[in-house]
Amino acid sequence: PAMATNEELACTYASLILHDAGITVTSDKINSIVGAADVKVTPFWPNFFENTLKSRDLDDIILNAGTVAAGGAGGAAGGEAAAATETAAAEPEPEEESESEEFDGFDLF
Repeated sequence: PAMATNEELACTYASLILHDAGITVTSDKINSIVGAADVKVTPFWPNFFENTLKSRDLDDIILNAGTVAAGGAGGAAGGEAAAATETAAAEPEPEEESESEEFDGFDLF
């Protein structure tokens, strides 16, 4: 994958800030945030983000960022992956230790 440019990153962060604040992502609002950070951005990028996020839910993008679409595996591998998923889902997850147990005897002060 290609590295994101500073312009792309600035617009990404601005979009996330707006989304987190519950504000609709628009190119004007992206430009305001990017301008406040003193970052120069080609007009293409804020418009691109606005148009992209009009048709897609940013929560879905965030929650599915690391997932691969089903159907990507072919043949027998797909069946094996499905069986592994079912097995993993059937096994209960081990309980995590509490922080007090985890850091017992360790003190920063």
